Amino acid sequence: MTEASMHKTTDPVPTPEEGAPGPRRVAVIRGESTAEIPVHLLFRDDTVPTPVVPQPGPKPTAAPVRRAARPLPAPVRPAPPGDPGLVERPGPVVPGAVAVAAGLAALAGCAAVVWSAGLLPAAVTDALRLPSYTDAGGHGVMGPARWALLVLGTALAVVCFGGLGRGRVGCAWVLSLCGDYRGSVRRTGLVWTSPLLLRRPVDVRLRHWRSEPMPAVDADGTALRAVVLVVWRVRDTARAALAVEDHVVYLRDQVEAAMARVLSRLPADAFHEDAPTLRDAEAVGDALTRLLKAEAEPVGIEVYAAQPVRIEYAPEVAAAMRRRRVAAIDARHRDAVLSSVVDAVDDTVARLTSRGLVELDDYERRVLVKDLTVAFYTGRGGAEGA
Repeated sequence: MTEASMHKTTDPVPTPEEGAPGPRRVAVIRGESTAEIPVHLLFRDDTVPTPVVPQPGPKPTAAPVRRAARPLPAPVRPAPPGDPGLVERPGPVVPGAVAVAAGLAALAGCAAVVWSAGLLPAAVTDALRLPSYTDAGGHGVMGPARWALLVLGTALAVVCFGGLGRGRVGCAWVLSLCGDYRGSVRRTGLVWTSPLLLRRPVDVRLRHWRSEPMPAVDADGTALRAVVLVVWRVRDTARAALAVEDHVVYLRDQVEAAMARVLSRLPADAFHEDAPTLRDAEAVGDALTRLLKAEAEPVGIEVYAAQPVRIEYAPEVAAAMRRRRVAAIDARHRDAVLSSVVDAVDDTVARLTSRGLVELDDYERRVLVKDLTVAFYTGRGGAEGA
């Protein structure tokens, strides 16, 4: 036996006892996060082996640092109160056929008064074969009673025909008299309302509005441009027409205010961490819808959906943020490749040692890890680049 073999000791491979578990796998590289792995130690050529301090158990993997996510805003501020007495109610309306019949009857009564007074031309009476009620001189007699009936019939005909209107689908009338709300009309077809009432048309159809690019900032103060699509409808015509000067302008201003509130709670992108961002269009849309519903309810507007169509960086910062995003994607790719290589090296060395194929001391283990890491990283980098 040589002197080298005398000084070289070989630890026997422990044989598992009956009923005892097999040899425990010893992790060569502890931890899966690349931030916890001193990669530079894998490529050191130490002449003297560094003693390894035994670990009582596997070191827990450090959790990635995440940004403290702030929840998207809920309608915590009280909405402006609405007038409790200003609520939509049916207005005074009569079917148009009834008004037409009454107007024709009034005109027929006026014609009968004129005929009974003998004021109809002789050609008309002869054509209709009606008796003539003229006096001996051939002149008609119009007394005070006939004048009153004629005026009353004419006024009735003017009121009946003057109050006729055509109700259209998707359009309602808000009726008011001397500034006082008298009701709303949602009926379609030929209808009659008092000609003394002021009619204010209100569109009650389902409408959508696509905004122009609106300026905003995210949680990091980065300038953004956002486009929003809002689907809404007038639910209470009285409040929409009388509670605010212009409900369409009011809604557009509330959309811009709600967008500024929502976008300022989250960053547009989380480059090097796993955190919620404004790229979650569903969450951003839900928050916008909740805010707009609360703000638009006092003016009789019902918001069904408010969805961001596009959220992008402002032109002045777009180029810089694009370069930062590309760098973050490249860093994530390199981290993923390095993590997979470290896992492969760990598994390879663990299999070799657990099966008794090789017996390594600390220095030989470090050299093997170094060679395997270089080989695996070069191979995977070349394969993915191709």
